[in-house]
Amino acid sequence: MDAAYPSDATRPDTAAGPEGRARLLAGLREGLPSEALLTDPDITASYRTDMASFCPAGDPAVVVVPRTVEQVQHVMRTASALRVPVVPQGARTGLSGAANATDGCVVLSLARMDRVLEIDPVNRIAVVEPGVVNATLSRTLAEQGLYYPPDPSSWEQCTIGGNIGTGSGGLCCVKYGVTAEYVLGLEVVLADGRLISTGRRTAKGVAGYDLTRLFVGSEGSLGIVVRAVLALRPKPNPALVLAAEFPSGAAACDAVCRIMESGLVPSLLELMDNTTIGAVNAMAQMGLPDSTQALLLAAFDTPDARDRLAEVGRLCLAAGATEVVPADDAAESEMLLQARRLSLVALETLGTTMIDDVCVPRARLGELIDGVAGIAERVGLTIGVCAHAGDGNTHPVVVFDADDPDQARRARESFDEIMALGLELGGTITGEHGVGVLKKEWLARELGPEVLELQRGIKRVFDPLNLLNPGKVF
Repeated sequence: MDAAYPSDATRPDTAAGPEGRARLLAGLREGLPSEALLTDPDITASYRTDMASFCPAGDPAVVVVPRTVEQVQHVMRTASALRVPVVPQGARTGLSGAANATDGCVVLSLARMDRVLEIDPVNRIAVVEPGVVNATLSRTLAEQGLYYPPDPSSWEQCTIGGNIGTGSGGLCCVKYGVTAEYVLGLEVVLADGRLISTGRRTAKGVAGYDLTRLFVGSEGSLGIVVRAVLALRPKPNPALVLAAEFPSGAAACDAVCRIMESGLVPSLLELMDNTTIGAVNAMAQMGLPDSTQALLLAAFDTPDARDRLAEVGRLCLAAGATEVVPADDAAESEMLLQARRLSLVALETLGTTMIDDVCVPRARLGELIDGVAGIAERVGLTIGVCAHAGDGNTHPVVVFDADDPDQARRARESFDEIMALGLELGGTITGEHGVGVLKKEWLARELGPEVLELQRGIKRVFDPLNLLNPGKVF
């Protein structure tokens, strides 16, 4: 049990055993319709984990799928009264184990709270429930000439609530910024069932501490987000994309530095290494140049996109690109972007994967790429790298045979070595996937003991009984 919660050593696990589970279910049924409670073990087992490897998971006592704020409040009041932990979930596309169940917990799936409640084009905001799928929101807004920029690669499945919980980013962060910059306000159900509102609907607002930003990236450990006020932008022009082939990852990273130093502001700047290119081609027959060692994708969504891409092309050639190919139109551009979005899925076809999420200063991106290649050679495993190169956020993907204990050991060692390398280069252990279970031990190394204790103190204020997603982050 976490040392920050010494009282937990004597906390009764009232969902353990038939009597405890019966009390829990009886309490939940008092305020929930029968269809909101999933108790069949074959069904609840499918809610045990997100998509991360090497993360322990338990068996939930029950899965609750509420549709209203009041139902979420009832779940938390019941859980608080009975001292039962609650694990919030979205689409379970996370990659850190943050949504993994613990034994005897209530899994609180917010996927059915999926309404877009309001779109305000004058104030450029949308009010949504947490279960709204990212891509669904984007398409709905596009019909009104509006745009919600955060776009994780899993945007066709991941939910806004999950994006907020993990602080996930996406391909367009280099120009538009990360999820936290688009969350203006939240409605949150606390551990004891109280409902609070944070933030604002206005363009400006600095009243009090910024609790909204505190909840973003908290991985469900401080409260349950039930509504979000999101900032919007006008819908941009369709992006035009340029693909540049390089003989090495270092040359591609040099091009990234030249582009950013020039003052250009691409809407996207993505990198795929040779292993990733080959995997995407094998899975989707995309026709990418799998003979090249690194492929850099740059995009602009401005009226002068062709001129800006020409400038990027010249910079790429100066950095050593062997070929520069601008897309002819939006359709060809979208094909290239789809190839990038398929990167992680394609690498999964090669074996079991551990997906790292290390972010470094842009100027040190080449050192990280070279370092990862050295780690792969040393441990004797395939490690593909795709990256949001414009903001230094890399996703080294370790591929291994999960049925081979030695390969599994080497995979975990290489994963840790990559995180250590990221910290040595002045980076962070996670740019957008979160800490969850997978990176708990590394959080202390990055933050240091003083900051870690301050963060644990914040957790105690919001969740004194340690019921919300216990065992995650800390």
